[in-house]
Formats: sequence, structure tokens, C-alpha cells
Amino acid sequence: MNLSNDPRLSTNIELTIPFHDVDSMGVVWHGNYFRYLEIAREALLKQFDYGYRQMLHSGYAWPIIDTRVKYVSPLRFEQQIRVNARLDEYENRLKIVYTIFDVASGQKTTKGYTIQVAVNEQNGEMCFASPSTLLEKLGTPS
Repeated sequence: MNLSNDPRLSTNIELTIPFHDVDSMGVVWHGNYFRYLEIAREALLKQFDYGYRQMLHSGYAWPIIDTRVKYVSPLRFEQQIRVNARLDEYENRLKIVYTIFDVASGQKTTKGYTIQVAVNEQNGEMCFASPSTLLEKLGTPS
């Protein structure tokens, strides 16, 4: 099955930068970007019914093992942003690619990705292929 056209595999969320996320210069502290990605990631996973609660009930933890953020231009207090999250890989790991845009101008401000792998909750072993429960949620053959 070709998932490239599946609308469940991409989502957009909008946020307004709160005061507690910025430094004394009014610029978002770099570590807060990961929270914005997390909000978009959870929204994306819920679209194909595999949010964190479903992951837990399926018997797998999905820790992030790699992440990258490229800061193109700073985010500022009260700026409205749109975070796009798109599932890029799913067969052996979850790779989610993110792009953050300024809502007013449409300008790209940030890009990045996260990589997660399945870990069997019973024995603590990392899986080298995504478990069938994820593939079923995506509607792909296991």
C-alpha cells in the first residue's frame, strides 16, 4: 500500500508562543522547540489511532533515539506558528519530519526530525522491525 497520499500521515497544529517559553530577549529558548514537536507528534500519532496510550496498551515503548532541529529564524513571544508533522518512515522505526512556519508570513522558521524505535515492554528488547500492531494501524501488510 502506498502511504504517501494517506492524509492521516501528516498534520498541522497551531500554537501561540507563550511568555514562559522565551528568554529575556523575547526569543524562544532552543529547548522549548522540542515541546512544540511533541505536541505535533502526538496529534499525528492519534490520526492513525496509535497515540501514546495506544502504544502503551500495545506492549511497546517508543523512545526517541535520535533528533535534530535546524533553527532557520527565531520564534518570538506571541508569535503564531504552525507545526507540520509528517510520518516519513515506519517499517523499522518511526521517523517523523517537522517544519515550523510563521502563520502570518508563511515563512519557514524551523525544521527537524525525530526517530523512535519500538521496545518490547515485556523483555526490554529493541525491535528491528516495527511491530505488527503499528502496521495494522497503518493498514499495511505485516
